[in-house]
Amino acid sequence: MNNIKTNIPKIFFSILPISIILGSSVSLINTILFSLCFVFIYFHKSDIKIYDFKPVFLLIVLNLYLVFNSIISVDMMSGISRNFGFARFILFFIMVNYLFSINEKNESIFKIWTTVFFIVLVDIYIERFTGSNILGFGKVEINGVLQPHGDRVVSFFRNEPIAGSFICGFSFIIFGYILNIFKSPKIFKLIGFIIILFCLVGIMLTGERSNGLKALIGIVIFFSIIDYIKLKQKILIFIVFFAIFLFAINFSDYLKLRYIDQIYSKIKSEDERKDFFDRSLYLKLYKSGFYVFKNNPWFGVGNKNYRIETCDTNKKSIHKEYWCQTHPHQVYIEMLSEHGIIGTIIILSIIFYLAFRIIRKIIDSRNYIQAGCLVFLIINFVPILPSGAFFNNFSITLFMINFSLMYAVNKETNIFSKKNDINI
Repeated sequence: MNNIKTNIPKIFFSILPISIILGSSVSLINTILFSLCFVFIYFHKSDIKIYDFKPVFLLIVLNLYLVFNSIISVDMMSGISRNFGFARFILFFIMVNYLFSINEKNESIFKIWTTVFFIVLVDIYIERFTGSNILGFGKVEINGVLQPHGDRVVSFFRNEPIAGSFICGFSFIIFGYILNIFKSPKIFKLIGFIIILFCLVGIMLTGERSNGLKALIGIVIFFSIIDYIKLKQKILIFIVFFAIFLFAINFSDYLKLRYIDQIYSKIKSEDERKDFFDRSLYLKLYKSGFYVFKNNPWFGVGNKNYRIETCDTNKKSIHKEYWCQTHPHQVYIEMLSEHGIIGTIIILSIIFYLAFRIIRKIIDSRNYIQAGCLVFLIINFVPILPSGAFFNNFSITLFMINFSLMYAVNKETNIFSKKNDINI
């Protein structure tokens, strides 16, 4: 019976990357079933004790705020499902910690994740160089019909250009896992370097510029906290990665167009700069998000309500700066416009506190999966760069996977471990 109790949630967690690929509905069902496993285990196992309840308590506080945010939002019903749905991630966080408290390594999980990860990564290369992935997705034209994402690589995601986001979401977990496997620094220096380089170029090939830049920043941070690599070697690695990054851009006409030409052509002269600032979609969205925040400064318009606010024709006639989209495409502006000053402070304070309260444990542990998860959390909040909606199912699932593992994979931080002595 005990094996069943642990194997079932282990299966759900193992296939999580696959469920994300299959779509938001499948991913949602998977995370709910996995999370509910803890409820079942709890009522059949009386000796379960959480030794560090603070993260759970603060996640509950965050969920209560999101519920409150729904009640006071412009359109209560539009945000209710998203805000109430966050409750599953509280149980998700607890269940991940419980799973790793029983078996700290869980090698089979990471082997499956690594396999899925590299299948998607190789598929990205196939699609970029052949025009379509192994299932026929990604063609610019299908039966003479121009596809909505053009030359963007979609891999197995078909209708959404989020393959780069998927790779970025799991890459630092996989880096950490591989680094933990290759205990010898000499082996890792060669194999790890090639793998990380392969991932970085793969993300760039998708055409998702912000994820390419986030991955590059993340790699710099990741190597910065790896303690066995000397400073001179780190500097050399950073230079090599930047050089490869620039070489890859110039080597590929598509990447050169995405990363250089499309930007340079818009700012090379004063008239073009003015035209760029007048016509840039991202700048319009940023400006629009700022004005939504300006008009609703304290609690914003409500989670998932940016679209309701900016697409309202009556409000658009009053606020000429409003630009109708699902979200402002920048995490800080999104939070300010939908949650206001107070909500943004609550959300970011909880996330940053829970992440950085264990940073010393992460650095001292030499657990590189844990370090990788921290890096992913950091790059999610890089200023200025565009981003997806923070609380949509795809983004929040990737975030909570990394956040939960950041605590779970180390006995010094796992909330079910007696060795956990975090007091702050």
